[in-house]
Amino acid sequence: MRRRSFLIGGGMTLASALARPAVHAQSAWPHGQPIRMVVPFPAGAGVDGMARLAAERLQDKLGATIIVENRPGGAGVVGTTAVMQAKPDGYTLLGSAINHVVLNLVLRGATFDPQKDFECVARTASAPLVMVIAPQRPERTLTEILESAKRAPKEWTFAVPSLTAPAHLAAIDFMRRTGVKFTLAYYRGAAPALTDVLGGHVQLMVDSAFTMVPAALDGRLRAIGVTSRQRSPLAPQIPTMIEAGVPDFVADSWYGIWAPKGTPVDIRQRINDVMREAMADPEIVKKLQGWFLEPVAESIDQTETFIAGEVPRVVALLKSVDFQPQ
Repeated sequence: MRRRSFLIGGGMTLASALARPAVHAQSAWPHGQPIRMVVPFPAGAGVDGMARLAAERLQDKLGATIIVENRPGGAGVVGTTAVMQAKPDGYTLLGSAINHVVLNLVLRGATFDPQKDFECVARTASAPLVMVIAPQRPERTLTEILESAKRAPKEWTFAVPSLTAPAHLAAIDFMRRTGVKFTLAYYRGAAPALTDVLGGHVQLMVDSAFTMVPAALDGRLRAIGVTSRQRSPLAPQIPTMIEAGVPDFVADSWYGIWAPKGTPVDIRQRINDVMREAMADPEIVKKLQGWFLEPVAESIDQTETFIAGEVPRVVALLKSVDFQPQ
């Protein structure tokens, strides 16, 4: 498996090194050793963009060299396993998303427990999903799509960027709520899925607004709805899925940072402090909104509480459709 690494750059100056008390190795972290931010998905996706943004800010504030390393494979299992097996010394981090906390619920190959084998560091951003239809299709509304899919189910395929992705969970929930079954086509990332939708090879797709909105706004795709309770001020012309006709259909993607189990809390806290400060920075807020993302500034405890609520929700959803790990 080819790995793609990106050197953010930087390094500790002599002055900054001398300014830090050398009581023991942990207190001196980071002391000249590069920090790896492993992204278990291909470059170019929303997860990758958030990891690189986080790496840039960490490099700036910590004075350390940050290497963003893309290690895709196994719907996130390959890169995630590499982080789990790394030393818990603060020099290996995982830049991922909601996918991370549900891997073992969806994939038989995920032999680890995301809640027990990793430490939370920070949740950084969230984004609603947007459902789109291939521009070649004549249907203009969700009602027309559902009626057509009931009449001719073989004509409809639903693109899923990846197993475990928020889009995968949203597709399952969409079919559960509407009572209409679609053939799900799984891809290795959003880019190839989007290419097939644009080409008319598959008819429907739902994914992060980061991916979908630009293509919808320039007319390459037709947006059906956004999975937030209110319309996005960044794309107010796109109705919510609730408005489109699916009551209470709300879903989102969110992004975060994790570390191997046993990573010292003071190291995790230092990273969390940098991320919370970054997500309140007007310049970064503006950049994220340009990506149709909303910044999240949470403490480690708040993130752990949030995730503790996410897992039962996903378990209940999968159980409701008798989903079996794949």
